[in-house]
Amino acid sequence: QAQGDLAGALQAYREAQTIFQRLAAADPSNAGWQRDLSVTHLQIGAVLQAQGDLAKALQAYRECQAGMERLALADPSNAGWQYDVSVSHSMIGEVLQAQGNLAGALQTYRKAQTILQPLALADPSNTRWQRHLSVGQGKIGDVLQAQGDLAGALQAYREAQTVLQRLALADPTNAAWLRILSASHLKIGEVLQIRGDLAGALQAYWETQTILQRLASADPSNAGWQRDLSASRIKVGEVLEAQGDLTGALQTY
Repeated sequence: QAQGDLAGALQAYREAQTIFQRLAAADPSNAGWQRDLSVTHLQIGAVLQAQGDLAKALQAYRECQAGMERLALADPSNAGWQYDVSVSHSMIGEVLQAQGNLAGALQTYRKAQTILQPLALADPSNTRWQRHLSVGQGKIGDVLQAQGDLAGALQAYREAQTVLQRLALADPTNAAWLRILSASHLKIGEVLQIRGDLAGALQAYWETQTILQRLASADPSNAGWQRDLSASRIKVGEVLEAQGDLTGALQTY
């Protein structure tokens, strides 16, 4: 899959699934086999989603969810099982969103967050859970923005950003955290710009640019950082132009 061979990946995951189906059927009480089987549904769903087969991807994710929910129901104190359920909800939400079912996607994303929030609160050192918590809030923000609820989107993006700021502060050399944090500033800026808060948007875009400048300077050969930095400058220029600062906009462009 990492090499782009989606058809080959799908075949490999289905072969693995066949094996885990036999193992799980032979020992239904083995939680490890049951989870491994559910993970194959998740992997198959991800490939189908990448291929654009949203209906089958949704089916695979729901099969994954059913398996994960059985494990979580059998052992409610197992935080790992609960986390897996939240992931399955999140993936279902992605497909529903891609299908244009924004209400369904929003409801599903919120279910995922309801499960994940107490886990992340109980274990703030678990960066994986913290990151997924932030990503989940960002997804909620995306749907709310698409629905025209800019105030709700802004709140969701800011909640996501709060988590990311803690992660970046705890590990200031982590480029991945900084990149995601910069994206959160960008999303906040875009909402503020749409709402007509040009000063707020400009501040958010400058925050984005500051982080990306730091990343690009640390790794000049990284084309992605350079591209993102250029895009952030365009955003700053758009706001300056809207404010009537044509000289500043031209300089930024």
